[in-house]
Amino acid sequence: MKMFLEGKWTDKPKKIEVRNPYDNSVVDTVPKGDGDDVARALSFAERGARVMAKLSGYERWRILRKAADLMAARNEELGRLISTEEGKIIAEGRLEANRAVETMMGSAEEAKRLHGETIPLDGDPGGAKKLGFTLRVPCGIVVAISPFNFPLNLVCHKVGPALAAGNSVIIKPATDTPLSALRLVEILLEAGLPPEGAQCITGSGGEIGDPLVSDRRVRKITFTGSREIGDRICRLAGIKKVTMELGSNCPVIVMPDADLNKVAVAVAATGYANAGQVCISTQRVLTAGKVYGDFLSALGPKVEALTIGNQLDEKTKVGPMVREVDAIRVEQWVKEAVGGGARVVTGGSRRGAVYAPTVVADVKPTMRISCDELFGPAVAVTPFGSIEEAIALANDSVYGLSAGIFTENIEWAMKFAREVESGNLHVNWGPQWRADLMPYGGLKESGFGKEGPRYAVEEMTELKMVVFHLGG
Repeated sequence: MKMFLEGKWTDKPKKIEVRNPYDNSVVDTVPKGDGDDVARALSFAERGARVMAKLSGYERWRILRKAADLMAARNEELGRLISTEEGKIIAEGRLEANRAVETMMGSAEEAKRLHGETIPLDGDPGGAKKLGFTLRVPCGIVVAISPFNFPLNLVCHKVGPALAAGNSVIIKPATDTPLSALRLVEILLEAGLPPEGAQCITGSGGEIGDPLVSDRRVRKITFTGSREIGDRICRLAGIKKVTMELGSNCPVIVMPDADLNKVAVAVAATGYANAGQVCISTQRVLTAGKVYGDFLSALGPKVEALTIGNQLDEKTKVGPMVREVDAIRVEQWVKEAVGGGARVVTGGSRRGAVYAPTVVADVKPTMRISCDELFGPAVAVTPFGSIEEAIALANDSVYGLSAGIFTENIEWAMKFAREVESGNLHVNWGPQWRADLMPYGGLKESGFGKEGPRYAVEEMTELKMVVFHLGG
């Protein structure tokens, strides 16, 4: 595929191969963009910002709504493309395609809801005969940098609100999975988006990302990815509005009154989807000592039942990781934990980029598989004695994106909700759950700012205060 630059599809001599993670076959190629392409895109985006700001809310709604309808009609095509380039199983690819439709529909609705409010200035000692109101206006140029693990829906979470708010947007998709973002641009253009409204540059983050985020013409950056890259972007960005959706090592607390079969089902569902490559995957299962052995006995068979293999095979439940080097890293971290006294309950084997769903028990909180972000199909289980200890262990992390607890005790559940340092909190389910309309974001080094169309539109607009001085 070609990249979309300056209102036209553009090719270049240098290419990047997009490969199927399962068999390493070449799916397609994309141009290898560079700094000159970034400079051209930014100049064109200035013009695009003026074009988009002139569109009415209704016009923006109509474009985004038509794009959502086109996406819905192409669900199977989009789902298969997602699975082929990223490695998630085909059922998850279809689910992501469906979620992307909802994200775009939600963004479309928000295009109609941009509004200010009147401010009661006469409540101020000097505010008599003053009329005040606010206006919400577009930021201008939005840079959207998306990760590999949700190559369509997370792009929609950035592009949909940016366009709904009347901005022009420059998309930098993940190098491993650029095809879904490029297909989205095709659909937006078919839906009537002005060519100035969006651009999509493909290439390495180091060569493209740095000049994009550091340019003073960019007013808003929205990034999903690792803590390390997020830190780099913030240092380069300067005075800009920034949303950072970063990593985590999400905990689940299993209290002694929990339904252990329900917990095992949830952990198997939330720890291994997309081969564990989800920033809100269950990674640490903190389990009450009274039920520790029983929980491991309940969890093992559920994880063993997760069949692995070709992600496009309907029977496969866990596909490959996006790169073999990532599967090797997970393998090394598990072996390191075992060397430190942990034990593998099930899994622990690797074939190419496919790492078997793994449960590691007796994990010490200081082990890398527990205290860093694994981002792979392994779950670490650690015992605790009291809810105070469990909450302390859950909070003993630089991250704070999502967490879960299993209990029937309302006091424990509320203590968890009040005291666990996390942006998303789930009672009687794992941390991997997200409705695309909800405010979604992390605490601590898991980032700042919120996604979800309503909340992202606020992040992608500016608030202007207007005061009429009346009556002489």
